[in-house]
Amino acid sequence: MTRDEVARTVRALKRREAVTKGGRRVVVLLVFLVLLALAYTGYKAFGESIDDAQTGWPVIGMVLPRTNDLTMPPMSDIVAEFAKPPQRNSDKPLAMFILEASLFTLREAALGFVFGVILGLGIAILLLRSTWIERGVTPYLVASQTVPLVAIAPIIVIWGSTSMGWLPFEWTKWMSVSLIATFLTFFPVAMNGIKGLQSADPAAMELMRSYAATRRQTLIRLQLPASVPYLFAAFKIAATAAIVGAIVGEISGGVKGGLGRLILDFASRYTTGPPRLYATVIGAAILGIIAVGMVAAVEHVVLSERREEPLAL
Repeated sequence: MTRDEVARTVRALKRREAVTKGGRRVVVLLVFLVLLALAYTGYKAFGESIDDAQTGWPVIGMVLPRTNDLTMPPMSDIVAEFAKPPQRNSDKPLAMFILEASLFTLREAALGFVFGVILGLGIAILLLRSTWIERGVTPYLVASQTVPLVAIAPIIVIWGSTSMGWLPFEWTKWMSVSLIATFLTFFPVAMNGIKGLQSADPAAMELMRSYAATRRQTLIRLQLPASVPYLFAAFKIAATAAIVGAIVGEISGGVKGGLGRLILDFASRYTTGPPRLYATVIGAAILGIIAVGMVAAVEHVVLSERREEPLAL
């Protein structure tokens, strides 16, 4: 067997292993969703069976409240709601509304994710230059994440609509929502980024110094490659944070077209159709899973390429 044949065989085995692992993850996810639906249905039935005489019990009546079709609509109604049109005189099912809103929110979140990664990685590189800078700036980064997002979202939307006239293109509200997503995204990238950049092998760092390598060369050739596993862990967190930031920004900033607006509309009409709100929330959760899955797919490709080494026969 030639060297090329061995390499092709190894690649085929790795692809087969990747497909098997992916299939297992899908099966685990489906099993989890089924168990979650059963737990929801079971607790709904349990909560409906509680009568007035049991509401004073320490757990059943106080910690676990009673349920009904308004607070917890049946799972069958929630699933069926995806195929029903949410508006009168319209044949478009709710699933299509959720899909269109998800694509709108995904655009905002994707832009916020990109900006957050750039900003977070830039901050990590800045903190790497000095331990004094790291100790001085890190508390402010942590404090920035304690600011209520619902409070600053309207401010960012109004600021963007009134202060971006100098740009060569028209600034719209959804771009302000992307900035809100950036606010949530940069923090995990910055924190994991600095840990990853500092994780480079000390012996390799000493070797780079012995070669009189510049800081830029050391960063590009050694520290950034060493930080890749840390960064992808942060990217997964940042992906979900970008989705959450986009949805909250749409709700707080009054942006039309996304999942946030859809959730707000259905929440205002909750008493007339609880399953619609539940279905939209499920759509938002699926969007978050898709975002993390996309990052995981890129991670698999990048890390698998890094692990490939030339065969010595």
